[in-house]
This record gives sequence, structure tokens and C-alpha cells, in this order.
Amino acid sequence: MAGKYIMALDAGTTSNRCILFDHAGKICSVSQREFSQFYPKAGWVEHDPYEIFNVMIGVAREAMMKLGATASDIAGIGITNQRETTIVWDRTNNQPVYNAIVWQCRRTSEYCSMLEKQGWEEKIREKTGLKLDAYFSATKIHWILENVEGAREKAEKGDLLFGTVETWLIWKLTGGKAHVTDYSNASRTMLYNIYDLDWDQELLDLFNIPRSMMPEVHNCSEVYAYTAPEYLGGQIPIAGAAGDQQSALFGQQCFAPGSVKNTYGTGGFLLMNTGDKPMPSSHGLVTTIAWGVDGKITYALEGSVMIAGAVIQWLRDELHLIDSAVDTEYLASKVKDTNGCYLVPAFVGLGAPYWNPYARGVFIGLSRGVNKSHMVRAALESMAFQANDVLQAMTADSGIALKELRVDGGASANNILVQTQADLSDITVIRPACVETTAMGAAYLAGLAVGYWKDREDLIVSTRGSSAAGEEKEEGNGDSSGTEERFVPRIDEEVRSSRLKHWQKAVKCAQYWTEI
Repeated sequence: MAGKYIMALDAGTTSNRCILFDHAGKICSVSQREFSQFYPKAGWVEHDPYEIFNVMIGVAREAMMKLGATASDIAGIGITNQRETTIVWDRTNNQPVYNAIVWQCRRTSEYCSMLEKQGWEEKIREKTGLKLDAYFSATKIHWILENVEGAREKAEKGDLLFGTVETWLIWKLTGGKAHVTDYSNASRTMLYNIYDLDWDQELLDLFNIPRSMMPEVHNCSEVYAYTAPEYLGGQIPIAGAAGDQQSALFGQQCFAPGSVKNTYGTGGFLLMNTGDKPMPSSHGLVTTIAWGVDGKITYALEGSVMIAGAVIQWLRDELHLIDSAVDTEYLASKVKDTNGCYLVPAFVGLGAPYWNPYARGVFIGLSRGVNKSHMVRAALESMAFQANDVLQAMTADSGIALKELRVDGGASANNILVQTQADLSDITVIRPACVETTAMGAAYLAGLAVGYWKDREDLIVSTRGSSAAGEEKEEGNGDSSGTEERFVPRIDEEVRSSRLKHWQKAVKCAQYWTEI
């Protein structure tokens, strides 16, 4: 086993991070830096591809410098990234032809509506498992080719390349030697057939995208190429890649069908491992590839909640009810419940399982006795209620009765939120000691590829102990070492049922608001 550490490069939406992990899965060094956000028009969001790369190189060097590590100390690099964000560049000079169009960008919404009217939505779902939406990469590529001067001609000549952020980083880190993506990121483009495991020619034709632009699709855990020496001081194998939410699923060691994780980030992202066959959803979820390892594909059901942790920012920045996120737990603990009020934070519409872009936020059930603490508690509970809606959809689609939910993300540090999730969903919620599971997943994928860990059992034993490996082998879900915290349901069924019933009434109000 060459190298002391595994490097994870976490390319987020607002910042890049580098984390160096050791063989026990412990964080040894971290460096993080934000990069610029551009909003050319209302609803448009862009990044500078060069800044993304330069910031990533900077945090990688800094993380190594903190330990005095050299390239020979790094066994391999794993990359995880903001998904769907689209970069197109000229292969002849390595110059992006336009800024990166970010997954949040809604500039192609009208184009999606036109395709929906033409009857393409069901065809796209059948091939890709995704909804026809501006969220995904396909319409962003189409926009660049149609709106950037000279782009269409260059693309037809074979001079333009497309990539999501991990593809761009690998291209740059290797000096243009590898134009690759992984199965998980490919499955988020709305161009990849998750059944045939190939770029779908009918969809490429629909969006008028030359196949020559598309990267080669590889496993999430294999050596793609080596870094050019000028960047990190030597040749280091780039050996893992996965989209951020799939990487978190792997980092949570949700290796068995039926295992589920929820990331409470700006939004909320729930993924369920569904095994080696894609599971179509009829309850408002999308079907996606979780990862490909050793040529074997693992699929997932995914539900995206638009506003999760962002509701805490709203309490702080807009309502000024709190000074910092940590205040929410103190204020919410001062009351036993919400005094009958509910917040549906549909500030940008509702995501899974409702998919109503016209819904708007409502604070309902207010009475004279409702105070600041009740409102803060209702905001925390809104995250748990929304996640529970997705969990119920997963159960309905899969037929699997869920027993455990593994959580991560910044808001998962809030004990009241996590306990509320256990109560409302009637499920044991497991919070790992280290919630940096997105970077951890990328590190695990790279480490397995280069032999830093021999196999998954060695990985589990090394990072969580031999007893966890035994449970994993027997039960198939990521049970814990003693460092994980477990939250079990504490309310009875009558109380749970009443609260869920009132939540559904509140959701109907949020959707009804713009219909009258």
C-alpha cells in the first residue's frame, strides 16, 4: 500500500474542499475555499470553470502542506462534485466557450416546457429515470450550442467537449489526457440511458448534441489517469469519482438494497440503494445510478427537497429570529411543540414527491400564543416532514419497510431535528461521528481502486470495526461502531398520525395558494 493518505476533492456549489483521510477513515487535514457566484439574469446561475480548477488546486496544496505531505504520500485521489453543472470547452486550446451553467440555473425552463408539450417527458423518463427538467445537463448543453457564437460549428467539427465538474477537473489535472466521467454523474445528464449504459442517440439527436462531445463513462472506482506533476508535485492516480449525493450514499456505507441516507444541506437529498436493477418510480421520485464498481451497477431512488437547511438561513437573514444556526436548538428546546403551527418552506416551489413549482411557502395554524420558539421549532420540523414525505414515497415504490435512516449534512448536528425525524418517520435515525460523508465516499471509492483498502469488508473493519463488518455481512446495512449516535422514535402512533395529517393539510394550502 503506497501512500499514507487518500485525498478527496469535494467540488461543491459554493466552495471547494480537499480532505486527506487515513486508513481508519479519520480526517487528517482539511482546506476549504469559496469561489464566485454569477447571476447574469434572474434565475440564471454561473461559475467560472477556471476559478473552480484554480481554487481546487489551491486547497489541495494547502491540505498537503498542513501535514508536510508530498505526492508520494497520497495513495490516490477521489473526486466528488456538484452534479448536473455543465461545462463546455474547446479541446484544441482547453478554453471554456462559456461559464459553467450551474444545476440551479433555470434559463432552459421554457425549452423544457416546449419539449413536454411535444410529448417527450415519458420517453425521457423511460430512458434516463429522470424528469424532464432544466435541473439536468442536457438542456444546458443545448443552450450553449445554440447561444454561444461559433459553438455549434466547433461542436460539429468535433472540437468541443462536455463535462460535469468532475470531468473538467480530471481533464485539467491530467493535462488533457483523460476525458471521462463516471456512471453516477452520467446518469444525471438526461442523456444517458441507465438501462443500456450508453449515451442515448435518440436523446442526443433530440437536443442536437454531437456524440463526440460526450466523455467516456467509467466505473466510480478505478484509475482513470495520473495528475500532471506540475500541479501537486508528482503523478498521483485519480481513482474515484461520484456525484455528491451518490458519494454520500457510499460514504455512509449504504451498500445493501433498502439502505437510505438523507443529506440535510441547502436542500434535502434522500437516496435509497435499490440494488442491481433500476426501480421506476410512480410516486414522484427519480431513478438514478448510485455507483458502478467492478463493472457492477448499483441503482438508487432519489427524492430532492428544495428547501432544507436554507430555512435556517431564512430565519437568520430574513426574519432575524436567530443570530446563528446553533441558536435553533436552544430556542426550539424551550417549548415542547409548535403550539399547532406548521411551516411549509415552499419558497421556490415543492420538490419530491410533489413537483409543484408554483407552490409557495405558508406559515399556518398561528394563534395568539405562538412565539419565536414555536416558529423556530416549526422550521426545524419542516425539514423532517418533507424528508418523511420522500421516505413514504420510497416505501411505496420499493415495497421495502424502512428501519434505519442515515443522516449527514450541516443541519444533522441539530438533535431536535434528528429526533423529530425519528419520531415522524417511525424509524431509527443514525448520525455518524463524522458527517463529511460526501468527501468520505470519494475517498473510499479511490482507496478501493488503488488497494488502500483491499475490499469493502476491509474498508468497514478499518473505519468502523470488526463488529460492524460482521453486522454488514449478516444484515446488509451500515450499522455502527460505538461512535455513531442513534435516535429512536419516542412518540405513539396516535400523535404521529395527527401531526402527519395536519402537515398534509398545510402542504395543500401551500399548493392551493397560487391556484386561486
